[in-house]
Amino acid sequence: MAFASKSAAARITGQTSISRRCPVPRCGFTLIELLVVIGIIGVLMGLLVPAVQKVREAAARAQCQNNLKQIGLAFHHHHDQRRTFPSGGWANWTPPTYVNGQPLVGREQKAGWGFQILPYIEGENVWRAGAVVAIATPNQVFFCPSRRPPQTVTFLDSYNPPLTGGQLTHALCDYGASNLEGTGVVRQIEPVRIAEITDGTSNTLLVGEKRLNLAFMGQPQHDDNEGYTCGWDQDTVRRTNRQPAPDFFGVGNGQRRFGSSHPGQFNAVFSDGSVRGIRYGIRGRLFRLLGDKADGTPVNVDDL
Repeated sequence: MAFASKSAAARITGQTSISRRCPVPRCGFTLIELLVVIGIIGVLMGLLVPAVQKVREAAARAQCQNNLKQIGLAFHHHHDQRRTFPSGGWANWTPPTYVNGQPLVGREQKAGWGFQILPYIEGENVWRAGAVVAIATPNQVFFCPSRRPPQTVTFLDSYNPPLTGGQLTHALCDYGASNLEGTGVVRQIEPVRIAEITDGTSNTLLVGEKRLNLAFMGQPQHDDNEGYTCGWDQDTVRRTNRQPAPDFFGVGNGQRRFGSSHPGQFNAVFSDGSVRGIRYGIRGRLFRLLGDKADGTPVNVDDL
């Protein structure tokens, strides 16, 4: 028995000695290893996020260009049926004009080009629904996804005469026609015929993105309150004798300029229906010529 006990003791002692020499493998990370892993993940995220943002911007820019393509086609469909392009409307206090429940057309329509092209951008039901409904109903074609989804603002009815006598909702718009100087294709009150574009439709700006102050997005601004139905006003018509500029955060409004939330350039549709990007750094004289339908000066569109 004593011999057996000694043998058992020896085995136990041997096992203890072995376990001390060969410890069981540990689990988990050291602090240094964890920091290395976190650093690698941070580097990968730093590479991935800009790539995702670029893909999103590319998709948003393509959608914006498609919106402008539809607007350009709507202008031409309007010309095919009415023999003129839509006018710029009468004034910012003139709502859509109806007689016996029917929307008027041509120079008798006091609302702007955005309202006048509704039948050609799948908005005929809204066009026929009456002024209050038309003013309040957003259309996705009028919004650039790089800036915002379809959006409305509500404030006291300021039309003359008032439509409601109280609060009125306005559907907004990210695009402006050319131009407030009165030399463009979209003219106040009196519509323009395609024959009047003597510089050529491919050389004449029709509609482009408008510059906005993003700090007040979703609030009524001087150039972003009456919305897409607005008559002759900076909400829907912009200047081409001022250089375009990107959106910004700060004080003031878009200064009646063209511009956008896209980096480097804004999108525009020309009078022939083609959509192009125009650099913010475009020469001032060239941009002015693009907005003038009959200045008689040749334009090289490769300089855009």
